[in-house]
Amino acid sequence: MAGVEGRVALITGGSRGIGRAAAELLDARGARVMCVARGQQELAATGFEFTVADMGTAKGCAQAVEHTEKRLGPVDILICNHGIGSALERVVWEQDPELWSETIRINLDGPFHLSRLVLSGMVERRYGRIVYTSSTAGLVAEPAGCAYNSSKHGLIGLMRSVAVDAGTYGVTANAVLPGWVRTEMAERSARQEAEDRSISSEQVWQERAASYPPGRVATSREVAEMIAFLAAEESSGISGEAIRVALGGLS
Repeated sequence: MAGVEGRVALITGGSRGIGRAAAELLDARGARVMCVARGQQELAATGFEFTVADMGTAKGCAQAVEHTEKRLGPVDILICNHGIGSALERVVWEQDPELWSETIRINLDGPFHLSRLVLSGMVERRYGRIVYTSSTAGLVAEPAGCAYNSSKHGLIGLMRSVAVDAGTYGVTANAVLPGWVRTEMAERSARQEAEDRSISSEQVWQERAASYPPGRVATSREVAEMIAFLAAEESSGISGEAIRVALGGLS
């Protein structure tokens, strides 16, 4: 099987959590990996090629693609995994408009800019794989999270647009929708929820785990396995799909 061997993979949010797990899997399977995030120290610790850039700006997205192409070659695989969580959000009528704008800028505008930048080359070469890390909140809204919910719903819409527009040219686009995973971003939301409810963050995680049939939350590796599959040549028959990795839970 060809898999991802020799393919150039650009992975945003690649310094930790799901992004780093995906980078490790793709590297082990023969891809040439470029990780992008905002923290140089964490990126350097991955051992992969990396570039520091802000994925919430068009300039940062252009920089990430340019550096990847110069150092590794044209992007065959784009994993849009960066994002901001909902820990500081409030109900809609109390929501901070600046927080709304920041969340949409990072979670939705960034993936649009990245997609636009790599797609012309993919279309020309008649091959490409794009995988977006959305969330189960992209299907079922979580309370007090209108910016996060909207950005993750929008990401699924972007993915489906790419699948339709570029599908004729051998490009697939899909979204992976994790439920709760103990990433640093999710830990922040657990601490905030614990503070709001005057309980411990471990109690929050116990409640989250209890909402899934196996009584636990998914791991970064489990989500990354789905990302890696969708990034491979063998996934050519799958496009335009929003796939939950949530242990059979509904959210």
